[in-house]
Amino acid sequence: MQKIIFICVDTLMSHAIDKGIEQQKLPAFQFLIEHGQYYKNVVTSFPTMSVSIDCTLLTGTFPDQHRVPGLVWYSTQDKKIINYGTGILEVCRNGINQFLGDALIRLNEKHLNPQTPTIFEELAQMGLTSGSINALVYRGSSDHELTFPLWIHMPTALPKSLNVKGPDLLAYGAFSNPLEGIKPMPAVSLFNRFGLNNEYSLEMVKYLIQNNQLPDFLYVYFPDLDVKIHKKGPEDLEGVIRSDQQIQSLLQTFGSWEEALKKAVIIILGDNGMAHVVPADQQPVIDITQSLKGYHVLPPGADVTDQTEIILAINDRMAYLYKLTPQYSFEQIANTLKADQRFDVLAWKDNEWIRVVRAGSSKEFAYRSQGNMVDPYKQSWTLAENPEVLDLHIDTQKSTLEYGHYSDVLQRLYSALNSHDGEYMVITVKPGYELKYGSSPTHIGAGHGGISQIESLIPLIIAGTDRKPESLRIVDLKSYFLQILKG
Repeated sequence: MQKIIFICVDTLMSHAIDKGIEQQKLPAFQFLIEHGQYYKNVVTSFPTMSVSIDCTLLTGTFPDQHRVPGLVWYSTQDKKIINYGTGILEVCRNGINQFLGDALIRLNEKHLNPQTPTIFEELAQMGLTSGSINALVYRGSSDHELTFPLWIHMPTALPKSLNVKGPDLLAYGAFSNPLEGIKPMPAVSLFNRFGLNNEYSLEMVKYLIQNNQLPDFLYVYFPDLDVKIHKKGPEDLEGVIRSDQQIQSLLQTFGSWEEALKKAVIIILGDNGMAHVVPADQQPVIDITQSLKGYHVLPPGADVTDQTEIILAINDRMAYLYKLTPQYSFEQIANTLKADQRFDVLAWKDNEWIRVVRAGSSKEFAYRSQGNMVDPYKQSWTLAENPEVLDLHIDTQKSTLEYGHYSDVLQRLYSALNSHDGEYMVITVKPGYELKYGSSPTHIGAGHGGISQIESLIPLIIAGTDRKPESLRIVDLKSYFLQILKG
């Protein structure tokens, strides 16, 4: 049976791979592509934020089932904003204890739907082994202990250690090092993201290869590229070249690159793309509180009270807007926002229907799940008039629809709008722009989170197997991995 080494390179994009190969700067990517399969248009989950995407990837379900709506969202049960880590200012504003508790404990233990099994849990039931290196989402069937260094647990409410469930092997930076006392690992500190970085991930997987300890399925997370692209923009190759060098080192650990493909199926995936941010003189930052003047929006960092009317959860180029009062309708709010041409898709639930408008258009579109129109993924829908709002191409004779600029948009919007409790709408902005609310981070190079094609389509490289994925969506890859492992 073939083993799988699955490497998720955060924000890896196909145009960067193509450009780097053309310039002969990416020998590892080139080798894997020439000896395998290369797909440039895999559809990721929405919002296009890593935590929610990881949950989709590892459970094979959309947010309406796995219940992790994004990097930032509002819990009606806890009456607080959940933030898994958008930036140091946001962490300070919401409180270090809440951030650490949400990101390190509650994400896997509580927020990720316990009724939705991860690939790690399914593999354990099949009698197969699995491992996770530096992935934020890691829930499995084996017992592990996260340990929190003195400099973290002393000034915070975190305990010295915490029992968690994970795959057979769980490596999680400073918090879970299965090689402690066995192999010196790169230093872990606040300055290198507690070891949650490429270098730590690489050294861990190399040890497993060298000592014939690879599990049947190993998930390796390479997060570093995301930071570089946010700063320098999608055209920058420096981070991609560095990722290629690290993959070269991984392949060479087998003795040769050819030998690597005999011993394992190597799969590399981006998780989201990024959209350029326009120059400062073109007003790339949309302060959403200014856009909502006249509404009583919860001030950043304030506690939710009975007087709170609107709450915002910003996911870079996307936001959830929560309405806690019947005084306003979502249609009113959407009409206010879409007057600004920088906004893009605005959507909300109306009973079983999803209603959608776009900035720059006076038309409204509505749809619901189940119906006589079938999309390329065999999902069926009932459509109201004006499907051009979402760039849908309809064949009435065949009762089929094709997606244009917004890939798999009906399912992705539907799942986001059914992903958690509350009365809320989805807000996205056009490529070139980012949303800001209080101290939420913005970027000079590029951003993601939205539903545009550039941040929704990602590359997939598969080498070491002739088996092809049946569907090019992140949500369908879990079943593909299981097919390979079943042989």
